Amino acid sequence: MATGAGIHATAIVDESAELGADVSIGPYSVVGPNVVLGPGVTLGAHVVIDRDTLLGENCRVHPGAVVGGDPQDLKYEGEPTRLEVGARTIIRECATLNRGTREGGGVTRVGSDCLLMAYSHVAHDCTLGDHVVISNAVEMAGHVMIEDWVVVGGLTAIHQFARIGRHAFVGGACALRKDVPPYVKVAGNPAALYGLNSVGLQRRGFSEEVRRALRSVYRLVFQSDMNVSQGVAAARDQVEMLPEVQHFLDFIEHSERGVTVQK
Repeated sequence: MATGAGIHATAIVDESAELGADVSIGPYSVVGPNVVLGPGVTLGAHVVIDRDTLLGENCRVHPGAVVGGDPQDLKYEGEPTRLEVGARTIIRECATLNRGTREGGGVTRVGSDCLLMAYSHVAHDCTLGDHVVISNAVEMAGHVMIEDWVVVGGLTAIHQFARIGRHAFVGGACALRKDVPPYVKVAGNPAALYGLNSVGLQRRGFSEEVRRALRSVYRLVFQSDMNVSQGVAAARDQVEMLPEVQHFLDFIEHSERGVTVQK
């Protein structure tokens, strides 16, 4: 694609790339083959959008980020895979986001309205929901799944195939080896539960009825004399099955790695 008003003269843009209206590309940035930049996307200086990547409208990528790079997986043999990033997501300095692998379905996905802070890493085949905040130097292994409205503190390491449920808050410098249920707080190395994310739930407008029900479920599953499976069964008998309660229990029951628990 020819240099336009929003493309710095030193930028390199592959002929196969598709650029929406009002795209801005900074000095010495590279946009590779089969990249799609939605309307209003802004790339800072020295950004690399490697290949086969979609950035939704009004995304902002800060200097030094490498987006859509090859997966760091020894099984990857150069087959075509993709990275898809939703609208209005911000990718800060030197963050790295890799494309998917054939074994993982071929696509790494990041939702809309996310913030990926400096030096964070989104590995191959990860899936991030909307409104996710990934703090500085968070490192994900492959196939991680993070639901909507999760906040992950800086320097946290997330094991491959681990899941983090919606509205969870993960403290800094955690080592996450198991799944993190929705609506909870987690901290430490190794990670442990520290109750519900009560402040976050209140700030996001969850009703007192919902928060009370989640507190009851949390106590049964994680603070009673029962094991996790028994606590889940008891909660299904004793607590009103509001949608949030249902999701909390379903998430735990479908865990393959096991869930993080209290110390």
